[in-house]
Amino acid sequence: MAKKEQKSQKSQIVAFKVEQELAEFLDKLPNKSEFIRRAILAQFGMTCPLCTGSGVVPRGIHDHYKPVITEHNKRPCEKCRNDVAVPLNADAAPSTDRKRFEQFLHGGPLYCSKCYPSVPSCDDCGWHVAMEKVAEHFKKVHSHSG
Repeated sequence: MAKKEQKSQKSQIVAFKVEQELAEFLDKLPNKSEFIRRAILAQFGMTCPLCTGSGVVPRGIHDHYKPVITEHNKRPCEKCRNDVAVPLNADAAPSTDRKRFEQFLHGGPLYCSKCYPSVPSCDDCGWHVAMEKVAEHFKKVHSHSG
């Protein structure tokens, strides 16, 4: 019988200290690692709304949303408002555009290929951010409170 689901290969071990009560709680879980991974992804808001972090969706959901994603894969440039086709991952973009799309895919502003070079980059992270959005950028990306 073939496996229904291929598990992703984990290649790194991460350790951190916690309070005694939290350690006891985690030790009682059936899969401590999976719980921690899901909690971290949820904190970053990166859990997929379709697969809820499993990496797999039922065929009906796939068939329903594939044309929706294809039809709505454009977003206006933050500067000129022209439509920009959005790849589902940075590797799907031409190598010259990967940094621009990685910025967007990690929560930053999306600029078209013409506007991106004209927008100044943040000295701390390298993201290109319009001058009028710098304060919002620092609060969202560089604030360590909260």
